[in-house]
Amino acid sequence: MALKLKSSDGKIFEVEEHVAVLSETIKSLVEDGCANNVIPLPNVDSKTLELVLDWCKNHVGMKLDKENLKEYEDQFVEVDQAVLYDLLMAANYLNIKDLLERGCLKVADMIKGKKPEQIRKTFNIVNDFSPEEEEEIRKENLWAFEE
Repeated sequence: MALKLKSSDGKIFEVEEHVAVLSETIKSLVEDGCANNVIPLPNVDSKTLELVLDWCKNHVGMKLDKENLKEYEDQFVEVDQAVLYDLLMAANYLNIKDLLERGCLKVADMIKGKKPEQIRKTFNIVNDFSPEEEEEIRKENLWAFEE
């Protein structure tokens, strides 16, 4: 059976139920009988939903081949930060644990071994601490600033 999913920008995707239910959110809607017509997904745009559905289709098809699955996942998250952010938000909203974990692992890899200033630059984070506040945080968390 195919389900119809409607993105926030109005695009409708027809997806096989066994693929769509990798999302715990959609699975719950199906189990509760709320998936008769079109399932609106107001927090996911069509570009992101297309990527998420690609992820789901490949996970259904590759479940048994762990090596190919890992290679696919590694390549899948090699996107720019804006797309990665959208994927993380969609994975969280749709409750797709494996996608959320893989996206978070990518972010962790981007942070690993970097100093706070480098992390701020990577993620365009403004340092809103005063020099005094920053020094106090460094003193309280010496372990995080050891080299």
